[in-house]
Amino acid sequence: MAAAGRPHIDKEKLKKQFDITHFDINAVLRGVQLTLVGAHRALQNPDIFTSQHYRQAAIAVGAGIAIRLAIAVPILGIRVLIWILSLIFRLDAVSWDDTIISGLTFIEEHVLQVPLFLMTLMRYVTPTLDAMFMDSLRWVDITYVQKHKGENPENLRNMYYPNLRQYSKKDGSTGTTSTAEAVSMFLLRFGRRAAISLAVFGASYLPIVGRLVLPAASFYTFSKSVGLGPASVIFGTGIFLPRRYLVIFLQSYFASRSLMRELLEPYFARVRFTKQEKKKWFHNREGLLFGFGIGFYVLLRVPLLGVLIYGIAEASTAYLITKITDPPPPPSQSQGFAASQQEWRNKHEFLNLPLAHLDTLHDKPPPYTPVDPHPRPAGQASEQ
Repeated sequence: MAAAGRPHIDKEKLKKQFDITHFDINAVLRGVQLTLVGAHRALQNPDIFTSQHYRQAAIAVGAGIAIRLAIAVPILGIRVLIWILSLIFRLDAVSWDDTIISGLTFIEEHVLQVPLFLMTLMRYVTPTLDAMFMDSLRWVDITYVQKHKGENPENLRNMYYPNLRQYSKKDGSTGTTSTAEAVSMFLLRFGRRAAISLAVFGASYLPIVGRLVLPAASFYTFSKSVGLGPASVIFGTGIFLPRRYLVIFLQSYFASRSLMRELLEPYFARVRFTKQEKKKWFHNREGLLFGFGIGFYVLLRVPLLGVLIYGIAEASTAYLITKITDPPPPPSQSQGFAASQQEWRNKHEFLNLPLAHLDTLHDKPPPYTPVDPHPRPAGQASEQ
């Protein structure tokens, strides 16, 4: 009777909850390595150093200055207000004015992620980032051919750029070709995240239960991505961490995920995934994508140069795509291709490769040709 009254425990389901194979430390470290390797490969592309891209680089630096000013204006306004108040009241004996300024700066940069939001918004204003992704993908194909030109062509992988450039382009999240609709959906996503972040941050100041709000939010977030085991460790550690560091930790994780989704937009804008297929695609590569995203997120925080680094990150993502997906078929043969990419088939082989041999991995290769069957017309600067 006692045995019959015991609750049934699904061991397989419980085991799955503690499974961290999609977010193991080796995948995260390989993602960080790809940040540097991809950036180096992207900067070797001579097409980046054309007059058009120099102009875009100058615009990017100018945009970086504009973003810093946009962030500084509200803070400056409050400083002016406090200065006016200091003419009426004595503020030299209090510190609340400095607390307000530092608190607002922290909320803007870490809770709301305003700099990242403004940089990401540029994607919807100019097609430069999409063109940079496609240019870099073409360059990755070219360098792959050059590095393996002495080998048997039958043993080499197929090219990515020639077929992918033939796919029609739509917004990867909404499936729309309307820029206005894509921008509105992006603003809606950011607004929802900002509201949740502010609500959680505000709730952390509640008496008694406030101390548990951020650790509980951490547990809820990481239990779905890294499993119950690591999430429990993060929860236990978070109880003793100062609020400031826990917020930075949480928001850095969310920001790196958001950054990766935006950087991968040129790929998903062409290769059509259903919502469920896309979710599984990200889940199976979560550790590596986190390492790649957090690496560039740190670099994006460099003052003034953040927008310029964002462009390099987009170019580097083209290299990343060639390591975690298969070469796309022509659009006429793309039926079922997206579904086949949900699983990362060569994951274990790729993660165990030495860093110097990342280009040697390939599955059963399709027929190979060293000639781009769809070369760009002479004088055309980039894919638009």
